[in-house]
Amino acid sequence: MSQFLGHRATLVLRIATLGHQVTIFSTPQPDREDLLVLDQIHAYRSELADVMRMPKRWAGGLRRSMLARAIQGSNSIEGYEVAVDDAVAALDDEDALSADEQTFAEIRGYRQALGYVLAMAGDADFRLDVAAVRAMHFMMLSHDLSKSPGSYRQREIYVHDEKTGRNVYEGPTADEVPGLVEELMVELAGDSQVDSLVRASMAHLNLVMIHPFRDGNGRMARALQTLVLSQCGIGEPAFSSIEEWLGSNTEDYYRVLALTGAGSWQPDRSAALWVKFNLRAHHIQAQTVARRYREAARLWTAFDELIAAFRLPDRVADELFDATLGFRIRRSTYVRRADIEQRTATRDLGRLVELGLLRAVGETKGRHYVIGDRLTAVRREVLEARSPVVDPYPWMRGRLLAALSVQ
Repeated sequence: MSQFLGHRATLVLRIATLGHQVTIFSTPQPDREDLLVLDQIHAYRSELADVMRMPKRWAGGLRRSMLARAIQGSNSIEGYEVAVDDAVAALDDEDALSADEQTFAEIRGYRQALGYVLAMAGDADFRLDVAAVRAMHFMMLSHDLSKSPGSYRQREIYVHDEKTGRNVYEGPTADEVPGLVEELMVELAGDSQVDSLVRASMAHLNLVMIHPFRDGNGRMARALQTLVLSQCGIGEPAFSSIEEWLGSNTEDYYRVLALTGAGSWQPDRSAALWVKFNLRAHHIQAQTVARRYREAARLWTAFDELIAAFRLPDRVADELFDATLGFRIRRSTYVRRADIEQRTATRDLGRLVELGLLRAVGETKGRHYVIGDRLTAVRREVLEARSPVVDPYPWMRGRLLAALSVQ
């Protein structure tokens, strides 16, 4: 195992491809442990796909919350403090609840790029190429023209660690960038026999190591990974993305990138540990999605009972679900989603407050609603049945910490 993890570097692929040499990180051969984990991930995904084929009332809300968490996760890695319901507001084309203007502009930019990924996921005629990557970057950063959205960087670039004050990574020269990105696109367009999960993880690694843009490289690499997954038929981006998990495990994400990159553009280094890290993320995220789906089913059964017991309109179920997810409820969102009048929404929300299902926060103009005591008890009962997540690579965190401590 240790031989595969780094002491045996994967040779950079230097064979002629369409008349030129490949000079990007090459894909490592998965070992027996990886193959077992891959089988388990695909089993999770297949089971979820089968369940999702049957229409469920809560599927839309679950999808919306997963997309919001992906947006939150990817932006939080870059240091933007994003509340998940601000990410939801971006998805709903509404104003921010708490994010400042700059942060919300970043959220909306990422939402726009992710919207492109969603649109292309089911398009059989879509071709991933350099133009598509640069277009995604423009969508992501078009709110700040000083960052040259859609254009390659024209100078050297360094990744700076604000905690230590040191530069921790130096990308390839600016002159190399166009050829390297083109090489990556050629690699992704090839008829590869590599598993889609591994293929997408290598797209992420290569783009983040090339660092082709002045800003937004990490977010672009993660969005590219999600796009490659969606093109490979792994599943809906909302349920196949690992951006939420990466956002919750940022330190480990940086550690594995540091170990793989070793401070500068060195595509002859092994990407084996990086691939394992990504498979671990997919495995745990797949378990999390499956668990949330089961919990959503139990929550909606409880909502039906509450609606019947208190003679509430069925339309309030979506708001109850959002509240159990930790979102702040706004009357304007409820009016739009339920297609009702303002006074009807006011009456419904007031009734939910009376019953202790929601709690009002703030004055009339800026008022929103959060989960109430009665609904908190319902959620607690559902979550008590939650099963623990299994780590497919239980040794990994210790290995990451140990490897960096001796550098």
